[in-house]
Amino acid sequence: MENTSEKRENKSFYKTSKHMSVGLLAHVDAGKTTLAESILYLTGSIRKPGRVDHQDAFLDTYDLERERGITIFSKQAEVKLGEKEVTLLDTPGHVDFSAEMERTLQILDYAVLVISGADGVQGHVQTLWRLLTRYEIPVFLFINKMDQEGTDRQKLLEELQKRLDERCIAFEEEQEAFYENLAMSDEAVLEKYLSDGTVERGEIVRLIAERKVFPCYFGSALKIEGVEEFLQGLETYTACPKYPEDFGARIYKIARDAQGTRLTYMKITGGTLKVKGMLTNRRDEQADSDEIWEEKADQLRIYSGAGFRAVSEAPAGTVCAVTGLSRTYCGEGLGAETESELPLLEPVLTYQIQLPPECDVHQMYLKLRQLEEEEPELHIVWEEQSNEIHAQVMGEVQIEILKRLIGERFGTEVEFGAGSIVYKETITEPVEGVGHFEPLRHYAEVHLLMEPGERGSGLQFETACSEDILERNWQRLVLTHLEEKRHRGVLTGSEITDMKITLVTGRAHLKHTEGGDFRQATYRAVRHGLKCTTSLLLEPVYEYRLEIPSDKVGRALSDIQKMYGTFSEPIIEGDMTILTGTAPVSAMRDYQTEVIAYTKGHGRLSCTLKGYEPCHNAEEVIAEKGYDSEKDTENPTGSVFCSHGAGFVVSYDKVRDYMHLDSGLSLEKKEKPVQESSAQISPSSYTGGGLADEKELEEIFARTYGTAKKERNPFNRKRTVSAESSSSRQYRPAKQVTEEEYLLVDGYNIIFAWEELKDLANASIEAARNKLMDILSNYQGYKKNTLILVYDAYKVEGNTGEVMKYHNIYVVYTKEAETADQYIEKTVHEIGRKHRVTVATSDALEQIIILGQGASRLSAAGLKEEIQAADIEIRSNYLNQGQNGKNYLFDHMSDELQALMEDVRMGRKKL
Repeated sequence: MENTSEKRENKSFYKTSKHMSVGLLAHVDAGKTTLAESILYLTGSIRKPGRVDHQDAFLDTYDLERERGITIFSKQAEVKLGEKEVTLLDTPGHVDFSAEMERTLQILDYAVLVISGADGVQGHVQTLWRLLTRYEIPVFLFINKMDQEGTDRQKLLEELQKRLDERCIAFEEEQEAFYENLAMSDEAVLEKYLSDGTVERGEIVRLIAERKVFPCYFGSALKIEGVEEFLQGLETYTACPKYPEDFGARIYKIARDAQGTRLTYMKITGGTLKVKGMLTNRRDEQADSDEIWEEKADQLRIYSGAGFRAVSEAPAGTVCAVTGLSRTYCGEGLGAETESELPLLEPVLTYQIQLPPECDVHQMYLKLRQLEEEEPELHIVWEEQSNEIHAQVMGEVQIEILKRLIGERFGTEVEFGAGSIVYKETITEPVEGVGHFEPLRHYAEVHLLMEPGERGSGLQFETACSEDILERNWQRLVLTHLEEKRHRGVLTGSEITDMKITLVTGRAHLKHTEGGDFRQATYRAVRHGLKCTTSLLLEPVYEYRLEIPSDKVGRALSDIQKMYGTFSEPIIEGDMTILTGTAPVSAMRDYQTEVIAYTKGHGRLSCTLKGYEPCHNAEEVIAEKGYDSEKDTENPTGSVFCSHGAGFVVSYDKVRDYMHLDSGLSLEKKEKPVQESSAQISPSSYTGGGLADEKELEEIFARTYGTAKKERNPFNRKRTVSAESSSSRQYRPAKQVTEEEYLLVDGYNIIFAWEELKDLANASIEAARNKLMDILSNYQGYKKNTLILVYDAYKVEGNTGEVMKYHNIYVVYTKEAETADQYIEKTVHEIGRKHRVTVATSDALEQIIILGQGASRLSAAGLKEEIQAADIEIRSNYLNQGQNGKNYLFDHMSDELQALMEDVRMGRKKL
């Protein structure tokens, strides 16, 4: 389990605790707080269960939580489960408060994921599941609201196994089926089950703790149905963790009580914390600096709802709030405990906080920093040049909460401006950054090796400098200065990320160097390195899941392409199609409204932040930002040197000429890399004609839908496909294929793709249309398929559309506002399930949509080859049968009949 101390290197002595931390997680409105009330009631912690809609829930302690009916801040309550003392932590379910929830995950021993039986697995549930996987937390599932009409237990269990993990097991099954499912999750358990016919409780506890099994319970929290069985399972199949004797604590939350007292919430992960005990962030052999603190734990509070009890000591496993600490922060580790991982969820929008005219901006900035202590993801920034305060926020609901908090706590009514995207920057190749700071009686020089890191790796700092060159305390100071600041990039002034920065050398002066000198030298070294290499702008990217009616797939894919997004293999479930992929936040942030409109309320879009990827419109964003790194006086790119007793500034491009040290680094200059791009197809890829050949389309299809095995295309003789591949596509129901074959032809696309028809169209478009109709009529006579030729007429005002029979083919003129692409896509969707359908077009986007719908496709060049091959075969089989164009009776007789007739002619036989 990630958040206990069982992963410590020092495992000399461990002691089993009676304490256990259990967190409740859910998508908003799944009934999580109602379940908490039922648990508290059944364990005797409260006399009567409260209700969210009655605004009297025990764990909804903040007025706005009661008003809105949602959890905003994580709360705790103490309950007894047999001999176990459980700290129950209720976390926010709304996506705007995901950061608060994620911080709480880092102290959990077990999690209870609440699923709404009426809604099933929603988008945010999958985000929660990924987080639980990341932090390696064992999970129990409670499927709530099973009293509502239409809920189907078996279908819900199948959905959990499909969307979350196949090892989600109903713990209320019949014993034999239950044991079989358990045994399939572990080889050792399977062997024992086959020999003994049972699975012991201890083995089940181990399977759950190792995340090999996820117990599922069904019920109704509101009616307290199934909750007792769930609690019994939670007591039976969990184990309290073991902790070392050495003191350790993990800080997960900073808050303030009604009197303004600062509270540091922590879980004790080793030893015991006693009241008035001294706490410090000092590590072994760490030298004194401004960053080291030592403070006394004035009071230890065990909260349960809004109330608390003060205790004299907190043993390992206890979750408590400590007063008297002024310099702690979320995620900090004390004693033997390490720091938390960087949060996965973070805001992608930044807003200006608009203050009243009479408000002092600087004083308000200092007050808002208190909120940043409690919500580190806010990233409160004061722009001195513009005299503005900016904050990063998850969404509209969080904005409303912040406005209320600022008004209540600081007595100031504020507004938030329009949100803008939070961009980041990184580098594409290694570089050495040099910073020198030497005004009179000051001295420091720093050399940093800056290397690009993997996407999502953040910033990593280390030192490779010998202590013979630079003393250890100075090296640690440089690393501290690297970590303490959000360093700005040089493209847009955005925060840098995804780099490894290594201290390679440096110099201090025995007499003149002070701590602040290395701060300046370090900051300048980072900026110098950024100026001397190629930077890359990154933008936030969503992972989306779009559920839409199948006849709207074309519209959705077209929209996604316009948003520079990617899409995976479509999944067809009944009349609905599920699309998944990625898209820039800047393009998709308002797409939900469009989805509701064009699907008439039947579509559903859920988005989660995937991370940061190269910006799709970097030049446009850089130009819009208008950032000039040389005019940013708060973040200088040059260095300060000294000459004749006075300091002077040297610009970044000449620093290497003045630097005092040579690091010895030799970085070969590579050719400038092409700006990275996601696996996406830009809209420009679909203009100017079609794809040149089959291979090109397959590569694009593989990048977007994934590798697909296709059914045999009867219209393309060059392709050879094994029989196995025709039945291996799993993303849609198997087709009932009949002998009847359809060929749909995009008329104008073919005309302007064939040179002879294109030339004819320049003189007369009607002549070109008629010529194509004659060619296709001949072709249909040979192939004996159903051929539909589609012409665009969508620009003809008032046109109602027309379908006409031309000899042996059908010719369709589309109605007003309907393109040939739309008509073809609709037709494929309607007949593709029952017949074999091929579409002839060289429109690349239409080709990919057709592949997604399951039809075969034929390019304009491919169709031309097919027609030419058909002509050759027709001529060889029919036109060249007789000589001189004459028709002879003997040509149509069998060999035996010909011999008989020849004997009759010569008089050798008589009829």
